[in-house]
Amino acid sequence: MKRVVLGALLVAALCGCAGDKGKELFDTAQFEEKQNNREHAKQLYQEIVAKYPDSPVAKQAQERLAALGGK
Repeated sequence: MKRVVLGALLVAALCGCAGDKGKELFDTAQFEEKQNNREHAKQLYQEIVAKYPDSPVAKQAQERLAALGGK
């Protein structure tokens, strides 16, 4: 669990301060997928679609949700 949290923090830190929260969430969701935390990844993708529908990564988030069996 600590590894997952530290990894998520690392991903967030590497994203910088660009202010693109949708991209930050997408990167974290990708990390969660790689860690086999599919449910958390799906939650993050759903959050992107709901909160940032016009972001450049919203379409990618929808595609990942479909691939993971989400909404």
